[in-house]
Amino acid sequence: MNRSRHTALSTGVAALTLALGILALAEPASAGEEPGNTQGANTEQSGGGDGNGVYAAARIRYSGAVAKDGGTGNVTSSDVNWTPPPCWYAPYLGAKDFKKEMSKHIESQLSTPGMGGTAASAIGQSKRHYEDEFGWTGAPGYKDYNVENDGKGMFWAGVENPNEPDYLKRSSCTDLPFWVENGDAPPPRYEEAITPEILAALAYQHMELPDTEVTLAPETNTKVNLPTWAWLDKAVFDEVQATAALNVPGFNIQATTTAKPVSLKLEPGTEDAETYPASGECTINADDSIGEPYAKGKANETPPCGVKYLRSSGNGTYKLQATITWEITWTGTGGAGDDLPNGTFGNDQDITVQEIQAVNR
Repeated sequence: MNRSRHTALSTGVAALTLALGILALAEPASAGEEPGNTQGANTEQSGGGDGNGVYAAARIRYSGAVAKDGGTGNVTSSDVNWTPPPCWYAPYLGAKDFKKEMSKHIESQLSTPGMGGTAASAIGQSKRHYEDEFGWTGAPGYKDYNVENDGKGMFWAGVENPNEPDYLKRSSCTDLPFWVENGDAPPPRYEEAITPEILAALAYQHMELPDTEVTLAPETNTKVNLPTWAWLDKAVFDEVQATAALNVPGFNIQATTTAKPVSLKLEPGTEDAETYPASGECTINADDSIGEPYAKGKANETPPCGVKYLRSSGNGTYKLQATITWEITWTGTGGAGDDLPNGTFGNDQDITVQEIQAVNR
């Protein structure tokens, strides 16, 4: 079908989106699942799924280090211009099931009291599009909802990303459901059709990085002008993975997003402090640790990673923020893969800084 005609038809039925319920499939999260905060967690989360097959085909499963109940994870992208997809097109229903759902909604709308004007015309156009061999204004349609090809493919429809806060973006995949043969890729004009790359972005959005508290020496109570050593052992500083998968008849794809820690940035919580190194950016060591553990006899040495406070915190504390930068990559079905923007995640630790007491004789 001509793209402009198809879009025009979609625009004409935009008012029916909520009523039809299948032109913008939402993906509500399933409840009662525990978060997977470590690599290899045996938890799963599913977008969609009402138990009746209506959303089953559009369901995406998340596993690994992902947030609870399908929520947004705790990773902040270092690229402020990068965002996960607000919506996408995905397999929805086979021809017979699609006919059952679509025709039921269309007939329900046509019989609504007071239905008329533009809305009624749009409904009629939709009806012709899926019932006649020649659909809207002569453009190719789907004779009898393409039921003669049931089992050979699926109708695809728009799916909203429930974690996208902008309603206009979330509901922007408004093209009418379209047919795709099993094993075929959607037509190139559907740029938002689900791909391993889109799944990788969704896995990124749902990824939950572990809470990693930096080891300090002295721990939470230090002295003015006394260097505080900071480090992370390899054992608590490892990569994590999150996977998003879409498995339906004739169309199975997935992508795994891997986050690998690469650096630690220290922000003392006050301008009256110095960091080591001066940038506050502690790089990863050859053994995948960061910094160096404090050992007896190093009190007068400069730590490779740490902070020195120049003023007492008085009766309060300073909030030392330790932010880890994670290098994020993805691999997916068919050997696809690439880099994603680095992610960051930080923790605050309360630090008490006291004056060194001198004794006069």
